[in-house]
Amino acid sequence: MINPKAAPTPRVLIVDDEFIIANSLSLQVEEMGYQVCGMASTAQEAIELAHAWRPDVVLMDVRLKGDRDGVDAAIAIHDEVGSKVIFITGSREPATMARIQEDHPAGVLFKPIYGQQLRTAVETALG
Repeated sequence: MINPKAAPTPRVLIVDDEFIIANSLSLQVEEMGYQVCGMASTAQEAIELAHAWRPDVVLMDVRLKGDRDGVDAAIAIHDEVGSKVIFITGSREPATMARIQEDHPAGVLFKPIYGQQLRTAVETALG
């Protein structure tokens, strides 16, 4: 029986153009007890899924397929939906870090990502 007073399970949107990484993140998020509401590989897919599902947290790769990157998607999602965005990147280059700071990141994780890092970042974003 569902407890009507229980808080809804937080929803997480995963955005990464590498299926293996997206799938790994999805499994980790589900193991933490959160709902994966979708996976996207482009900025446009991410924005559309965010509008449809209104995720609490978005795990956003910086480099995506297509003309727009993860920062473009994150800014749109943050402005239009209000989701917290945790950026995922394999680069520590100053230009990449400056680009990430154009949004209001809830966190930044560097690949490879390990379970406890992900758990801490998501729990912190959920507040």
